[in-house]
Amino acid sequence: MIIIDPASPVPPFEQLRAQLAAQIQDRTLAVGTRLPAIRRLAADLGLAVNTVGRAYRELEEAGLIETRGAAGSYVSAAGEQGRERARRAAAEYAAVIAGLGIDPAEAVRIVQAALGRGVSEA
Repeated sequence: MIIIDPASPVPPFEQLRAQLAAQIQDRTLAVGTRLPAIRRLAADLGLAVNTVGRAYRELEEAGLIETRGAAGSYVSAAGEQGRERARRAAAEYAAVIAGLGIDPAEAVRIVQAALGRGVSEA
């Protein structure tokens, strides 16, 4: 279920993108699930077709969905692969932290600071 709050300062495309991404990440929408057609979802939510299209494009760029032309858009297995890649990176980070003797609480603060800055500075 998607809910768009017209009073929210968050743009509708971002509300839609964030809710779909959350449903994909928590597996409410399983890999292979076909998403509603852009026009149909736009009509159902009372949004412009371009608004839904932008949300779908951003989800595709993030690897969470894939579009198969006229066959529609589907939840991508790449999202699951990304989650596994993140698990491996976390395990590697934990090994480095342990090797350096850094306290786990400080290691978490380092990660939180890095996430706050974004990965472009890495």
